[in-house]
Amino acid sequence: MSEDRSIIGLTAVSHAAVHTYELSIPILMVPWLAEFGVTRATLGVVVGVGYALFGLGALPGGVLSDRLGSRPLIVGCLVGMASGFLVMSAVPGLVGVSLGLVVWGAAASVYHPAGLSLISKGVEHRGRALGYHGIAGNIGIGAGPFAPAVLLVFFDWRTAAAVLAVPALAAAVFALRLEFKEPVVSDGDGTDDSGIDRSFVGESRALFASTFAFVFVVVISSGLYYRGILTFLPDILGDVISFDPGLGLDFEASRYVYSALLAVGVAGQYLGGRLADGRTERWMALGYGTLGVVALMFIPALSSSAGLVAVSLVLGFFLFVVQPLYQNTIARHTPEEARGVSYGYTYLGVFGVGALGAAVAGAILTYSTTTVMFAVLAGIAAVGSGTAAWLHTNR
Repeated sequence: MSEDRSIIGLTAVSHAAVHTYELSIPILMVPWLAEFGVTRATLGVVVGVGYALFGLGALPGGVLSDRLGSRPLIVGCLVGMASGFLVMSAVPGLVGVSLGLVVWGAAASVYHPAGLSLISKGVEHRGRALGYHGIAGNIGIGAGPFAPAVLLVFFDWRTAAAVLAVPALAAAVFALRLEFKEPVVSDGDGTDDSGIDRSFVGESRALFASTFAFVFVVVISSGLYYRGILTFLPDILGDVISFDPGLGLDFEASRYVYSALLAVGVAGQYLGGRLADGRTERWMALGYGTLGVVALMFIPALSSSAGLVAVSLVLGFFLFVVQPLYQNTIARHTPEEARGVSYGYTYLGVFGVGALGAAVAGAILTYSTTTVMFAVLAGIAAVGSGTAAWLHTNR
């Protein structure tokens, strides 16, 4: 049981750190737009590159976690993320931001396959552990926009980025000091005792010849929706929601609404974790269907501050209910020996392919309307819901 607590402690702190940095970026985009004078479409591509690496590196991260174990990758992730934000704060111009985002994205990419593989193989009550892991992630997700929002009241964005590097370095020290036994890792060569091909190519073929292929469609839909709706939401909220306390300080009410909707996800993660110990496919179908409806609810809500706040909070809850569900679905559809690779493919889909959501949202907002963006996102959620429903009825 102490082993379980150590693993949950390590992954919880690290997961919170990963999402703190991930969700601080949309808040920092507001001063970037003002300082660099670029369009939303251009900045969407720049940010999308960093977010793409966040996903593209997940597959090699998953392979390495099966071969080397999770702890070295998690420590490297934490140090690398801090380095990315320090680069961003020190190197001038949009080039510095781009380089910092590349370093951050590459480092952050290894966390999810390493952390989730460690939980799925090393913790007894997997569904609940994934729920707690998700709650920690949502604490980071809530802190992500809140911390820079507060820092930007008193400092310029470069100083804020440098200060934000400190928590990841502290988390890396914590990760090195924890004691637990790593689950057995694979050598990645040839076949195992039962004659099953455990090479990367062999495991990949086996995964995509199974029901994992349909789960992969669900997680791609999830990633496109997640990135598409969250990247420019602070900017959209800022066009409708305003508050002037009259203190001569730069208070942006939309930043705090954004932080609040992400913090509400803690409750969504808890519910998702409880549901994840059952038949996850039917709950995924319902969850993604609800997210499609929520996207459409934003369209009439754009004319009212109160309505927009309410729909944003509903989004925050359901956006994170689905995460423990698809994470445990992956474990249920894959063998333990290929768990790192399977989570690598998962987060290649969620954050790699999903990064296109930022570029697509930026392009729609630049060349079309906010209404069209939310309608497209509703269609993406419908694809995820329909695929999950198929899995439920055909498994």
